[in-house]
Amino acid sequence: MKSLLPFVLSSLPFAAIAQSQAPSAQPPADPPSPKTTEVMVLLTAREGVSRQQIMAVMPAEIRATVKLYLDGKIRQWYSRGDGRGVILLIDAKSVDEARAVIDAMPLSKTDLVDHEYIPVGPLVPLGALLAR
Repeated sequence: MKSLLPFVLSSLPFAAIAQSQAPSAQPPADPPSPKTTEVMVLLTAREGVSRQQIMAVMPAEIRATVKLYLDGKIRQWYSRGDGRGVILLIDAKSVDEARAVIDAMPLSKTDLVDHEYIPVGPLVPLGALLAR
């Protein structure tokens, strides 16, 4: 019995840690949504729109894109790897704000492209590194 007491006492910290890491009976709360800092916009040519139609508007589209970049509204721009359009990261706090920027561009005004808007922000799980 004497030799068992030190073993039991030494295992108490491990039992406390295991209990604190056990899943709680309450379901986890929904993870917080990230604060929107940019909106990713995927632009693709509409079904039935020809390359010639797109190219006729491209000079004006390029000028508008460069102006928005220099004004700080477009933070980054990429060609899609599948060759079907472009991806823009717009400095916007909401999809509506980004939509207003994109709707003013020549390809959008001529109704030649479809848009997909994806709000993005900081990686929320990194906050766990700061939890105390």
